[in-house]
Amino acid sequence: MRIFFIGFMGCGKTHWGKAVAQKLGLPFFDLDAKIEEDAGKTISQIFDEEGEEQFRLLEKDVLYLLTESHESFVMATGGGTPCYYNNIDYMKKMGTTVWINCSVDCLHSRLVREKTHRPLISSLDDSALRSFIVKKFGDRKIFYQQASVILNEDDVQLDPLINRIFHPTP
Repeated sequence: MRIFFIGFMGCGKTHWGKAVAQKLGLPFFDLDAKIEEDAGKTISQIFDEEGEEQFRLLEKDVLYLLTESHESFVMATGGGTPCYYNNIDYMKKMGTTVWINCSVDCLHSRLVREKTHRPLISSLDDSALRSFIVKKFGDRKIFYQQASVILNEDDVQLDPLINRIFHPTP
């Protein structure tokens, strides 16, 4: 079984991915961390030195490599992963996609606290951060909505989450 967590940065993909992996006894992968490990650079260095297009190609390659070399795992993808190169279709074909749907207010309150650890938003003031979230979330929602399992942030608890993964509702 392959489980892909998708959603906007700050929604809890890594947190819930690790928890689900531990509960199910499956390996856990953080796609961004694996990209950094393989490239020998941080995500922000890749963006700065090679541009977003090169990063997205690298992201796709690492996604495919991990997926095709492991029968079972839980993966936290990057916020933009489903939005490029038909990655959402690939992930749906290869496993179960889980979207943690946080409200803009929830994302904003989390990301304000995490700005220093997130290069894409570190220089934004609170107002610009909210605008960034609204715009990017609006652009990406069409991809997130294609997930096999959709959870509202307020609904997330480990056992019900696992139940929804194994018994998705249409």
